[in-house]
Amino acid sequence: MSDGTAARLEPHEIALLGEGPRAAVTVAMVDLHLRGLAEADLPGTVRRGIGDAVQGLRPLSPLAEAVHTRLREPAGLRTLVKDADIRLAVALMRIPLAEAGLLRHPLPGPTRAARRHLRNLRQSRPLPASRHGLSHDDRLRAVALHGEPALRLLLPRFALRAGLVRRAEVGGTALLKHSPRGTGGGYGGYSYCGGGSGGGGGECGASAHA
Repeated sequence: MSDGTAARLEPHEIALLGEGPRAAVTVAMVDLHLRGLAEADLPGTVRRGIGDAVQGLRPLSPLAEAVHTRLREPAGLRTLVKDADIRLAVALMRIPLAEAGLLRHPLPGPTRAARRHLRNLRQSRPLPASRHGLSHDDRLRAVALHGEPALRLLLPRFALRAGLVRRAEVGGTALLKHSPRGTGGGYGGYSYCGGGSGGGGGECGASAHA
């Protein structure tokens, strides 16, 4: 792996290396939402947005394009992760990452060099103290690096209604379930090597770009 290759990693690639396909699809959903191209629908699902896309941003990644295409009908995160075209987009993402020495082959999972680079990124880009003043890319990278803590901070309403974070019931009221700040993220208990089918307590979405 060259330092130049690592420095050019996109948010969805960072998420794939750090937490696997579910995290990469989550970042793609957040990217679409921030552009006005996706919003929460029924609890646990997301649909295409009805607003105009934000201008002046870089083109959508192939993964985000695949997610946007699938959102012709509302869908939850688990459904999106299992979609054949989205799985193909994730598989194609893996090829250059493996060639760069960031993913093991044939078994999926980050290499030691990739894990070291992700640790350095998390240390150099800690979880922001506030959502104010952050650019589109800043938000995406924060979500890619820090997972649920970043989702709760940067897009709390969308993340909860879209089923991207876990809920806790207190006195009959649904609250965001907190985990320690700055611990490296995590998406509903999912990890690359740990398997697991958590992630939002089911397919639990709002158009608030907060």
